[in-house]
Amino acid sequence: MDNSARLYPDLSRLGRETEMFMATVETLSDAEMTAPSLCAGWTRADVIAHITSNGHAIAKLIDWATSGEPQQLYASSEARAQEIAELAALPRVELLGRLRESAQFFAEQAKRLEGELAVEEVDLHGKKIPATSIVALRIAEVVVHHHDLDTAWTIAEADPDSVLNAVEAAVRTMRAKGAPGMTLTTEEGEEWVVGDGALRVSSDREGMLEWLARGAAGNLDADGPLPVLPAW
Repeated sequence: MDNSARLYPDLSRLGRETEMFMATVETLSDAEMTAPSLCAGWTRADVIAHITSNGHAIAKLIDWATSGEPQQLYASSEARAQEIAELAALPRVELLGRLRESAQFFAEQAKRLEGELAVEEVDLHGKKIPATSIVALRIAEVVVHHHDLDTAWTIAEADPDSVLNAVEAAVRTMRAKGAPGMTLTTEEGEEWVVGDGALRVSSDREGMLEWLARGAAGNLDADGPLPVLPAW
């Protein structure tokens, strides 16, 4: 399984999305860091802390993909929550430094994915992820949580392929969590079936992501009532 053909374009897009995320974060004052985000119950600092923690956690999937040995991202959900809370409580400058270090660590580790991989799939919280899509998974995390910061930045500023990565990640979550049957189509030409595919929902990629990730349904067309979706 040769991953080199897609690895470097993915890493290039990851670098772009990460730098935009960092640019947004660096504009936030101490007071703005503590404001609510679009993630229920999380401040902006919590979102930033999650992306910081996530860089090291998803790197464990790289260990899995290259060694064939399953990895546990966190010791428990409680340990994950505690790590995020501790990072979010750091002084602003220290948190931003940890964020950049985590991003650099993941980018360096991702280079190990070049060439032959030991397994075709890894597991993220019950979701099967192609081993060749680990960098795309990190891109999805950065794009969605950049949106969650609820600033002037919009999903339209992300690379179109990065938005596609994020929609694909959201669809995996819908399937893993038993979301109601839906056929999801985008103006760009993609289609995904969840469950029995009964409800047809269409939008552009950005509108689809806003709905799947955070329930914003203003840019959708559907042939029936929209369901309440499981949280991502």
